Amino acid sequence: MKEIVVVADDRVGLIAELSYLLSKSKINIDGVSFEKIGDKGVIHLSLKDDKKASEILSANGFKVMTSEILVVKLKDAPGEMANLSKILAKGGVNIENMYIITKGGEYALFALKVDKIKKAEKLLVGYLHIPEPAN
Repeated sequence: MKEIVVVADDRVGLIAELSYLLSKSKINIDGVSFEKIGDKGVIHLSLKDDKKASEILSANGFKVMTSEILVVKLKDAPGEMANLSKILAKGGVNIENMYIITKGGEYALFALKVDKIKKAEKLLVGYLHIPEPAN
């Protein structure tokens, strides 16, 4: 799955503007993470239609980058993230970014950006969640 990363001058209404532009084009945000670094806002968005979203945001003056992420499904219980991260560490894979997409019932979905995606896919085969394609 692809992730869109938007870097913009931080300001009041930044998230409102981004989400409005995407919703206007009927693009649903599956996961989001925001961090302020200095005077910049760094927004990580996981969504099914990354190409369309990138085009829309770029056309509206935003700096957009894409990267590959893994979506993993973990049991919502103490120690599950420790188990998953230990598998990656033993395999020599570094987690560069991680955020929760959704949590409900017995499971949670997390987005992971790693330095060795193919190796991580092999190591985490039992944890991988394959999202449905965009319409």
